[in-house]
Amino acid sequence: MSAKKIIGEVTHYYPRINVAVVKLSDDVRLGDRICVEGATTSFEQTVESMESEHRKIEHASAGQLIGLKVKERVRTGDRVYRIEFGVDEDK
Repeated sequence: MSAKKIIGEVTHYYPRINVAVVKLSDDVRLGDRICVEGATTSFEQTVESMESEHRKIEHASAGQLIGLKVKERVRTGDRVYRIEFGVDEDK
C-alpha cells in the first residue's frame, strides 16, 4: 500500500524549462516518487533533478525553496506530495 504526504507547494513555474519553484514543508531527495495535484493538475513522477541557489542538490529540507524539474505543467498553489510505499492510509 502507499500513502501521500504533503511536502510542499508550488510558488512559481517556468514553462520554457519545465521547472517548478516549490516551498517545502518536509524533506525531499532525488529518487523520491512525488505527486503534484491542483485544480487542473494531477500527475506522478520521480524526482530526477532539483536545485537550490542555482546549485544541483540531492536532498532538501523543510523551509527551503527549490527548483524542481517537472514533466508536466504546474500552477501556482499546486500541492506536492511524496508517495510513501508500504504505508497503510487507514492508520
